Formats: sequence, C-alpha cells, structure tokens
Amino acid sequence: MYQKLVRKEVMGILEKEVGSFLDKFLTPIEKIWQPSDYLPDPSSSDFKYDLEEIQTYAREMPYDLFVTLIGDCITEEALPSYESWLMGVDGIDQEKNEVGWANWIRAWTGEENRHGDLLSKYLYLCGRVNMRELEVTTQYLINDGFDLGTSMDPYRNFVYTSFQETATNISHRRVGTLAKQSGNGKLAKMCGVIAADEARHAKAYKHFVAKILEIDPSEMILAFEDMMRKKIVMPAHMMRQSGQKAGELWGHFSDAAQRCMVYTGNDYINILSDLLDEWKIEHVKGLTEKAEKAQEYLMKLPGRLQKITDRISTPDLQFEFKWVKS
Repeated sequence: MYQKLVRKEVMGILEKEVGSFLDKFLTPIEKIWQPSDYLPDPSSSDFKYDLEEIQTYAREMPYDLFVTLIGDCITEEALPSYESWLMGVDGIDQEKNEVGWANWIRAWTGEENRHGDLLSKYLYLCGRVNMRELEVTTQYLINDGFDLGTSMDPYRNFVYTSFQETATNISHRRVGTLAKQSGNGKLAKMCGVIAADEARHAKAYKHFVAKILEIDPSEMILAFEDMMRKKIVMPAHMMRQSGQKAGELWGHFSDAAQRCMVYTGNDYINILSDLLDEWKIEHVKGLTEKAEKAQEYLMKLPGRLQKITDRISTPDLQFEFKWVKS
C-alpha cells in the first residue's frame, strides 16, 4: 500500500548525504576559477591592449546578442533573491550545527555569485553599456522579488532548479559559441566556464529529484506535473528598466534571446524531454492513481508544446534597451 511521506521527512533522509553532494557536485574554493582569472589585469603592461580588444569586439556584437549577454548578467546578479528563497524551503534549517541543506545552499550560492561578478566587470570594461541602467534593472529585480510557482515545497523547487540551471547552461554556452565564431575568445572563455558551472549545478539538482523519486515517487511526479502545468517561469520574469513597471521588460528580453537563437521555445521543450528521460518518468512504478495520470500527462506534454511552439512567431522589431549606449 502506498504511504504518503512528509516532505520534511524525505528532506531529512537526503540531508544525511549532503556532505557527499558537496564533494560530488561543487568545487573547493581554493581550486575553482575566480573572475580575475579571466579579466585583464590593470597592473599589467598589456592592460591597454586587452581593454581595447574587449571594447572592439563588444562594439561588433549584434544588438540582440549583446542585449542577451546583459540580461544574463542581470539574472546572475539577482542571486540574493534566489538564496533567500531557497533558504526558506521546507526541510532547510539554517541553525543546524551539522552539515545539512543550508550548507549546500550557501556553497551553491558562493559558486553562482562569481558568474555575475565576472560578467558585470566585463560589461563595465567593454564601454558599450550604460552601467547605471544595468544596475537599476538589477536592483529592481531583487527588490520586486518573484513567484516561481514552487511555494516552499522542496520537490517543486528541485524541479525548478533542475530546469533553470539547464536553461542557464544553454544560454551562457550559446552566447559563448557565438562570441567565439566572431573571434571574441575572451568572452567565449568567460561564458564557457560559467556554462560549465551551470551544467554541474543542473546535474546536482537532477540527482536530488532522482533520489526523491526512489523514496516518494507519487508525490514527486505530482510536483513535477504541477510545475509543468504552471510552466517554468524564468527567475528574471519581473525584469524592468527605469520608468517601467515590474515585468514589462521580460517579453522584450525574451524576444531578443529568441531572435539570436540563444534560448528559444524549442529549448524549453528539449529541456523537458531531457528531464523526462533523465528521471525515467515513463518507467516509474508503484504510483497512486492520481500520480499515474500525472505521469501520462507529462509524457504527452512535449508533443503538445511542440504544436503550440510551431505556431508562435517572434517579433522582428528590435526593442530599444536603455542598457545599451547609443
């Protein structure tokens, strides 16, 4: 007979393995890269040449691609919101003395924090960005908060982070690839190392979901179904620039990312399909009747989304972002 488990109970079971999660999916601080490893050294005799190279390539970047890079940076810079949200998830206790979930959140945050540091310094040096407008958007994004549709449920949050870390990996990797094609090796390396971090983090959160599927399969699948019915919203969905209301800028940013093929509707579908395969959703057994229906819904969803995506067109007209200097 199926026995419904309490979320905190399951999180407690997994918490015993957090030490191994830290070792397996994160990199020791002394060994991991830091932003200064990829930025020009102001004390170097080559600094002037390096700066000129960065600024030349920045001026040559296509508008939509450049805007997507800035938006990716802003998304990374809103990290305080993501950490504070995850610290409130059921089953995460900041006051525990032994190694636990709070240690994971802090260590994950430490790694993620480097991404915004690197990109924001690059954008400052490139000379093409209105840094004040970028900073205003970042502060608004933190100030406005967000609603991911997860509540404080760890199952839903782990589905979300599995999806979102994969999406950011794709976005950073594609920007890097396009930069490399134009000869911008420095930016390509920056985006590449960030993307590699995101891939490791995605692997971790997908592992957490896989472990929960072993312990509490019906509730995990129901949580997955609920998240996909709501649709996964990006963490920057409340993005705005000066003079706008919360969320007004997101659609324009999303269109830019679609036009330059950095992140598209098809990527959303592909991530979903990969998660279904990764977690072997089709083959999960011992489910309640309700969870079986959720399982069936999830397996049919990529096909349904594809039909919708094929009918959607992206606006050709570029939006004028205040982030970019004229």
